[in-house]
Amino acid sequence: MRKLILQMQMSVDGYVAAANPALAWQVWNWGEDWRWDEPLKKDFNAVFESIDCILLSRKMAEEGYLDHWGRVAQNHPADPHYAFARKIVETNKVVLTSKQLRTSKWDRTEVVRGSMVDEVNALKRRPGRTIIAFGGVGFASSLVAAGLVDEFQFFVNPTAVGGGRSIFGDSPAGMKLALTGSEAYGCGIVVSRYTPSPSRPG
Repeated sequence: MRKLILQMQMSVDGYVAAANPALAWQVWNWGEDWRWDEPLKKDFNAVFESIDCILLSRKMAEEGYLDHWGRVAQNHPADPHYAFARKIVETNKVVLTSKQLRTSKWDRTEVVRGSMVDEVNALKRRPGRTIIAFGGVGFASSLVAAGLVDEFQFFVNPTAVGGGRSIFGDSPAGMKLALTGSEAYGCGIVVSRYTPSPSRPG
C-alpha cells in the first residue's frame, strides 16, 4: 500500500491553528517573503520529489491552494526553490469533499465524495508512490482520528501561540508516535518526522 504523509506547520507549543487569528506565528507564508533558509528550502523540495499524489480538503482547494501555486510555478519556471510549485501543478491531485463540490475545475484533479476512510484507503491501494496531504486542522484531525496517516512531518515554528487547535484534538485516547528524524534549521524551524507506533498510551 502507498504511504500517506501529513505535513503541517506547528507552533512550538503544539498548535497548528492559533486561538488568536491575528497572530503572525509562522516563518512560512504564501507570498514572496519566504523566510526559510536555503537548506530548509532544499529539503522541502526533496519531499515533493518522492510523491506522485496530493490529497487536499475541499476548503483548501477552494480557498486557492492550487490556483496560488499554479501562478507561482508560472512566475518562477526555472527557480529550483519553487520546484515544489511546479510539482503541485504537474502531480495528480485528489480533493476529498461532500456534495458541495461535484466536479473539478482544476487540471489533473479528481474530486471524490465517498467517506474519508473508504476514499483514502482506495487511494492507498492504487499503484504509485507516496501521497502527501494538505488541509486545515479539521481535515487533518479527521485523517489522524481515522488512523489514515503513515507519517507526520511537523514544521515547528519558533513561536508559542498560547492556545489554539491541535490535530490530535479528536483523538482522546492519545497517540503514541515514534520519532524517525529531526532537523533544526537556521531560520528557526525544526522539522520532526514521526510514524504512528502500534502501542498506545496507558
